[in-house]
Amino acid sequence: MSRSDENNAAISALTTPAAAQAVATHQSSHSDRPVRVTLAVYAADPVLRVGVVQQLRQRPEIDLLDDADVDRAQASLVVVDHVDDDVAALLQRLRHTGSRTGLVVGTLGSGALQRVIECGVSAVLRRAEADQDRLLHLVLAIANGEGVLPGDLLGKLLSHMGSLQRSALDPQGLSLSTLTTREADMLRLVSEGLDTAEIARKTAYSERTVKNVLHEITTRLQLRNRAHAVGYALRNGLI
Repeated sequence: MSRSDENNAAISALTTPAAAQAVATHQSSHSDRPVRVTLAVYAADPVLRVGVVQQLRQRPEIDLLDDADVDRAQASLVVVDHVDDDVAALLQRLRHTGSRTGLVVGTLGSGALQRVIECGVSAVLRRAEADQDRLLHLVLAIANGEGVLPGDLLGKLLSHMGSLQRSALDPQGLSLSTLTTREADMLRLVSEGLDTAEIARKTAYSERTVKNVLHEITTRLQLRNRAHAVGYALRNGLI
């Protein structure tokens, strides 16, 4: 499976209905007792681990495992301040065990978000929001194969994925972020039908400078001429 396919699959998982809307407990085929979710909690900081364990230990839906029994965990919860190489390595290791993994994290930027998704994390919760109910919601989501992500982080992920898809479809990657303000302004003036002299008067640059700037745009973006550059920019909604 390609990286793009994996990322699209990750988005699909994260946009499924929340697990808390599903049945929180299941009935076994031989008993009326509810089936409990076996959970392993990982944290480099013992204080963080104790805080999460104490909240979840009170819930009858959760069966917290000792270190010796983590291999039989249905779900794993990693609690950290931020994502670094050590955390990423742990997430990858858990992914290979087949355990569904959730992350409780202090801070998580867009780059780190993409990284943890690639490590197989299916649910994320900010530590500041990690009260007992939300932690339970997260664990049940993981156990049911659901995805949970705060709305703003989901928006960042979708935006990032859109950028990756556009880059894959358009290797030249023309966007206003690849143009200076001066270049963008001149390209817009070309699109309005102005010639070199008129652009020079509008922008207060010399005609030589205008020619050089427009030549730089077409050369850097591998376009044939000004008309090609304008057409390309218009098709991509850039001007």
